[in-house]
Order: sequence, then structure tokens, then C-alpha cells
Amino acid sequence: MRALKNILVTGGAGFIGSNFVHHLLYQSSFIGRVIVYDLLTPVQKEFGGERYFFQKGDINNSDALSRIFELYEIDTVIHFAAETHVDTSILDPGSFIRANVNGTFTLLEAARAYWKDRDDVLFHQVSTDEVFGSLGVSGKFSEVSSYHPRNPYAASKAAADHLVKSYYHTYGLPVTISYSSNNYGPNQLEEKLIPLMISCMLTGKTLPIYGDGMQVREWLYVGDHVKAIWYIVQKGQTGGTFAVGSGEEIKNIDLVHMLCCMLAEEAGLSRKRLLGLLNFVKDRPGHDRRYALDHSKIEKELGWIPEIDLDAGLRKTIQWYLQKSDLKRN
Repeated sequence: MRALKNILVTGGAGFIGSNFVHHLLYQSSFIGRVIVYDLLTPVQKEFGGERYFFQKGDINNSDALSRIFELYEIDTVIHFAAETHVDTSILDPGSFIRANVNGTFTLLEAARAYWKDRDDVLFHQVSTDEVFGSLGVSGKFSEVSSYHPRNPYAASKAAADHLVKSYYHTYGLPVTISYSSNNYGPNQLEEKLIPLMISCMLTGKTLPIYGDGMQVREWLYVGDHVKAIWYIVQKGQTGGTFAVGSGEEIKNIDLVHMLCCMLAEEAGLSRKRLLGLLNFVKDRPGHDRRYALDHSKIEKELGWIPEIDLDAGLRKTIQWYLQKSDLKRN
């Protein structure tokens, strides 16, 4: 039985991390403490309440992490903290090695030193489908797929995953790992595809589409993802890996068309004018053609299924960004 009393969420001020913290505090049955550790560099998001604690710091600061484990008696780690934008990893791969590889190592060492031989604790690694590389026109990745990362971001996450697995096999550290497909939803940085397109449409800027726009992605609403992680943390077999997907694949160009139509409807804009903003640009190096995940394992073993389909999720996301835009204007 896992303790689940004092949960350390690294990167808990970021996009997925902040949505996970919100789920723990306001939508789950969890009654323990949530301790967020974050540099607050990507998204500044904090919460209130007696069960929430925030510590600002670098994931590579071993002394700070050791103090947090002792001060809050940490029994569970949910490791979101990472550099995540592929384009940035191509320009500055070193920062991804420092944050994603060295940072994961530092955190694992802090957990191992504090927990020693406890078996009621858990280190959960939040990974990505990008570690598996690129798919052809058919098939899906699963928990048993081989790793074939094709850009520095994916390679840094793959290295971190291997470290986590090695600590389980070598030291007996209780771990789980989840791989998710592309996330979207409230609070996402505008460098990512969906919020970037929404922002450009609202400001009348061109919509940059890499290559021919025929790259296929599977999109997962962030609210569904954080629920899946909580399922895994509560009930997932120690040492287990879990693919978390939606089953909804779409070409990038079709997704942008869908966003144009929805935003025109939600914001009262001209669909024709928005579609006229499309601008095909040079493809980025190592751009994977297709991702897709088989999430049957988590469904069968833990009973998790995605609840928000792409149409509903995009509408919720657009509405959130429209509200945010109105707040800025006012």
C-alpha cells in the first residue's frame, strides 16, 4: 500500500503539472499535502490552501531537494519538470541534457537517499510518446515499443526514462512511467501548436505550418492525462509503464483548419480570413511523421479511459484562451 500523504510535484507550475496539482487539490479524493518544486520559468501558476506548498528551485540543486524530502517527509514524486519544446532543443540541446537528464538523476538520487529501502513510496516519471520515434501510416506505439528518439528533446527524455528504469532494477526504487500523446488545454505556453495558432488567429498573424502539414499527431486533453497519472500513482504496478493516449489522430493541417472554423464560430471572426493566414514554412530537422499510442493496457489494468474528445476539448481550450485574451484587453 502506497503512503500517498506528501506528494512532491516537480514542474508543478508548468502546463501539465499545474493541471495535475489542480486535479489533486480540487477534483480528487486526495487529502494529503502537495509540494510543488519549480523554477517558475515557463508558466507562473500557484495555488492556495493549507495543503499546498511551493518551493522555488532548480531540479539540479541536490541540497535543496534533500531538504525538501526531509522537511515535508516526501513519500511520492511526480516528475514533470523538463524542457519540452522540440524547436528549442534543436537550437540549445545542452539545456535539455541539464534539465531532463541531469535533473532526473539528481532527483532520483535525492529520493533514493531519503527513502532508503521503503516500499510504500513511488517515483513516477512523466515521459512522452516521442521517445519511440516516428511511425509509418499504420500501427501504434505501446509500452513494449523500442526507443528510437529522433531529436534532442526526445533523446533527453529517453535517457531520463532509462535512468528511472535502472534505479528500479539496480536499487529497487519503486517507480512507474507514463508515456502520453500530444497534450493540449488551458494554461499551455504559446510556443506549442494549438495555443500558437489561436494566438496568431486572434492577432491576425500568419499561421506557420511546417512542411506540407501532413504530420499526424494524436491529441490528448490535459484533464484526461492528469487523471490517468493519478490512476497510475494510486494503482499502477511498481516498475510498470503505461501508454496514455486518446485514439484521436489528425493531420496538423486538418487540425489548423478545425481551429480556424471553431475560432471563427466562437469569436465571431471570418473563417475565410483565418484560413487565408495559413503559411507553409520550411520543415524542422528530424520532424517525426506520425505518433500514435495504444492505451489498452491502462484501460484494462486500471480502468482509465479518455473522456474529452477532440471537438469538445478544442472548444474548451479556445474558450479559455478567448477569456484570457479578454482579460488582457480589459
